[in-house]
Amino acid sequence: MLRIVVAPSGFKESLTAEEVAEAIARGVRRVVPDAAIDMVPLIDGGEGTAAALAQATGGHLVKRVTTGPTGERVRSHFAIMGGPGPRTAVVEMAATAGLRLVPGDERDPGRTTTYGVGELITAALDAGARRILVGCGDSGTSDGGAGALQALGARLQDAGGAEIGRGGAALARLHRIDPAGLDPRLSRTELLVACNPWNLLCGESGVARVFGPQKGATPEQAELLDKALCRWADVLERDVGHGGVDLRTGPGTGASGGLGAGLAALGARLLPRFDVLLDYVDLDRLLARSDLVFTAEGAIDFQTSRGKIPAEVARRAKRYDKPVLALAGTIGTDAHLAYGCGIDAFTSILPAPVGLAEAMSRGAEFLSDGAERALRVLLLGTYLTSVARRRLAQAYG
Repeated sequence: MLRIVVAPSGFKESLTAEEVAEAIARGVRRVVPDAAIDMVPLIDGGEGTAAALAQATGGHLVKRVTTGPTGERVRSHFAIMGGPGPRTAVVEMAATAGLRLVPGDERDPGRTTTYGVGELITAALDAGARRILVGCGDSGTSDGGAGALQALGARLQDAGGAEIGRGGAALARLHRIDPAGLDPRLSRTELLVACNPWNLLCGESGVARVFGPQKGATPEQAELLDKALCRWADVLERDVGHGGVDLRTGPGTGASGGLGAGLAALGARLLPRFDVLLDYVDLDRLLARSDLVFTAEGAIDFQTSRGKIPAEVARRAKRYDKPVLALAGTIGTDAHLAYGCGIDAFTSILPAPVGLAEAMSRGAEFLSDGAERALRVLLLGTYLTSVARRRLAQAYG
């Protein structure tokens, strides 16, 4: 019996990781109906993280209404995890400040805010959390976590002493941070941030330049936003602290539009997300007994090898010498770099050029069809290899 692990991420604004896994499994069963399929939908700190960790630990979700990235009130949530140890909350930043919550015609990372993240942290403290794990991913913001600090009680002031507004662009006017009003419970609470260590706050590889365009920034806006975030880092280090982290270029400081830097200034530990999150998923045991591994993400490109889920799945699969096939909505710039992290082959699920709206609305269909096509090709190659070996044995046997 063929045993296959299906371990994908979600497709942003289209399908959850669970939906992606189910779609791939449907395609596999068209080819091998009796295949043993282990579905392991994976989280990376983005959408679905709180629910997944609540389910994995026997915890529960707590619903809240918070300030969304554009300032509107949105329905949100955090999780209280089950299990031993201190009472632990999971704050999924995407649940209150995710890109999904920013309407297409309002996407301006200079204006969006993480204020709701601070509100969720406060709610977690009110619920008695002694440890708070903040999942970073799928953000619609680039304010360096300034909004979160504002919600937690910090005052961000311009040169005249007036409060600056919300959003990353407002940081260009920042002169001083008054931390006196910060929630005192923060000093008695362990703050952990599950983030991508490749994401940096400032510079050529900084969050504004790399991710700003995906959130609606023009090249000119991205440059201005980078300068504003660098100013934010300098004032943060001077007036609040830095927790031993270089807030400009330390690993993970650029997570979720720089939320990593803002929380690090409060003493949070920035941790590689998979080292934290996959502790609750039995992925390695399933990989060890598999014959083939499917993974998937919206795009395979130069960013894949920089801490994305397909790269992490491939890295772990290679410990057990397992072949890895990645499915993607698009194949982007420098996709070949994915081979270096252990992905053996990748392919787009799109059957023909289609518009973005259609690709997103038919994502599950395209995934099932793409998985079927890829597996048929793979099995054909396996058959031809067996034929060649048999003929060689006959010729030289």
